[in-house]
Amino acid sequence: MAHEFDLLVIGAGSGGVRCARIAAGHGARVAVVESRHWGGTCVNLGCVPKKLMVQASEYGDMVEDSHAFGWTSTRGTHDWAKLIAAKDKEITRLNGIYVSMLEKAGITLLTGHARFEDAHTVRIEPSPLAPDEQPFTVKARHIVIATGSTPVKPDIPGAEFAITSDEAFHLPTRPQRVVIVGSGYIGLEFAGIFAGLGSEVDLVYRQDLPLRGFDEDMRAAMKEAITARGITQHSHASPTHIRKEGSGYSVTLDNGQTLEADCVFFATGRRPKIDSLGLETTKVETADNGRIKVNSKRETTQPGIYAIGDVTDHLNLTPVAIAEGHNLADRLSGKETPRSWSLRTTPKAVFFSPPLATVGLTEEEATHHGAVDVYFTRFTPMRHTLSGRTDRKTVMKLVVDQASQKVVGAHVLGDDAAEMMQGIAVAVTAGLRKVDFDRTVGIHPTSAEELVTLRTRTRETPAIN
Repeated sequence: MAHEFDLLVIGAGSGGVRCARIAAGHGARVAVVESRHWGGTCVNLGCVPKKLMVQASEYGDMVEDSHAFGWTSTRGTHDWAKLIAAKDKEITRLNGIYVSMLEKAGITLLTGHARFEDAHTVRIEPSPLAPDEQPFTVKARHIVIATGSTPVKPDIPGAEFAITSDEAFHLPTRPQRVVIVGSGYIGLEFAGIFAGLGSEVDLVYRQDLPLRGFDEDMRAAMKEAITARGITQHSHASPTHIRKEGSGYSVTLDNGQTLEADCVFFATGRRPKIDSLGLETTKVETADNGRIKVNSKRETTQPGIYAIGDVTDHLNLTPVAIAEGHNLADRLSGKETPRSWSLRTTPKAVFFSPPLATVGLTEEEATHHGAVDVYFTRFTPMRHTLSGRTDRKTVMKLVVDQASQKVVGAHVLGDDAAEMMQGIAVAVTAGLRKVDFDRTVGIHPTSAEELVTLRTRTRETPAIN
């Protein structure tokens, strides 16, 4: 039996769901197929559960900090199992919301694993979500691949003993000693989670500073913040092998050092999830890393097949996938003026404690376009002048194009950085100048007011020819 639709979306993550809902709203006959989690990685194994766990890791410090404000509270012990159960309950609730949203939009929900038979035909086979379902075939005029990405491990002896973020959300107990390899978003966020809940954390990464690709000043500030969090850093290092040692593990680094751990966690990147899609039956082309090649309209090299989100390895952020899905659905439905987004100024956040948030260009990137003025400040936020955590600094930086005086980059490490950066992102996207920041009255007393009171240029950086 073949089911026919105007649009078939493979993958019920944030981008796929948005694409399906917008297309259905335009009157298209739409189906979504999902093999594992309704809501995708972000809801189930990414942004949402991770942020809940970051928040859980901060309460212990809050109890200690409260003493300086006159409270006689006592820091207790953390119940890992209770946190995981509460997190799972919330994720189950969100799964239901995603299913409900799709059903209310009149979208057909298909549970199973999708595999292409040709450019317009997809076979739906049994998956863990529906192991007893019989295979069937779906035909669609347009097919959108939104299958996201999956964690990867380095190819070293003993890698099978390590976990990734997928498993970290379901550990039955919190490991007391954790070695985390990788200093991107996931590595830093989980390092902060485990450290905040009481684990001893070793963070291993290849470069001198964490967060490759971020502004150099902010990377240096984050390195200090990691140490202040009680995490031991091993820079310029990579693991060469892992050995099982009784109930634990030993991790040997290429600098000759050996680390002992109850858990080894690889946060060494992700790759597009395409392995079993059967793309070889189509003309869809991929790059060496498995990235599906698309043009600016999200079209693949096979007419009628499109790709959005992490599977294209463009800007691997949930809001970007949502924007791509929305725009694509508008165009496929014949809308003359599809909604557009300024992906060039997509803000980003690393939910460490304290968090780092950024929008626009780094200082290094900006100098490729011309000379820049840099405004920089570093201070102890008001809360910690009493708490005594004087090593918990707030760091702020504005990068200003010298010729136009437009603020082309903003970077903040500190409490509530992500919350304040959303508003700053609007200003950077709008192309506001430094004088517009200067003439804006601040909210006092806040850390955010520093962004509109930075009067003195810290340095001038010449253009890179």
